[in-house]
Amino acid sequence: MTQQYAHLPQMNMPFAGAKLAILLTGKVLVIQRDARDDIPYPGSWDFPGGGREGDETPLACALRETREELGLQIAPERLAWGRCYCAGGARTWFFVTRTADSVVRQVQFGDEGQRWSAMPVSTFLKHPKAVPHFRSRLAEYLAHASDKEKPPASSSGGR
Repeated sequence: MTQQYAHLPQMNMPFAGAKLAILLTGKVLVIQRDARDDIPYPGSWDFPGGGREGDETPLACALRETREELGLQIAPERLAWGRCYCAGGARTWFFVTRTADSVVRQVQFGDEGQRWSAMPVSTFLKHPKAVPHFRSRLAEYLAHASDKEKPPASSSGGR
């Protein structure tokens, strides 16, 4: 992914933050946001990620935030997809990686959010408390992913 997207001019433009959807077999790792009134989408299900620090790249931002929030080290070359979005005057990045189900045993939940879950993708895409624009961004990725890249459906419940 790094080489595939490094040439894009957007990767060098200013941006506000980045998110990373971590796909397992039919599930996605999500974090339930804190239930505070001073943050957007309080109590909603979200992906790891957040605001840019210093002059880090979009990839570095998403990977740092994932380390801080879930304790997971994701190698940049493991990223399957990335896209820049502009909304409300801010440029943000959304990345996707696919990894082994066993990664859930490595999660070390940080101090942001109420809890984490390996939620079925189908549940996240319909969940009334999922951050709406991340539901649509994940759906966009899934619609464009080849059959080989698409995670298999899961009938089991989340954690």
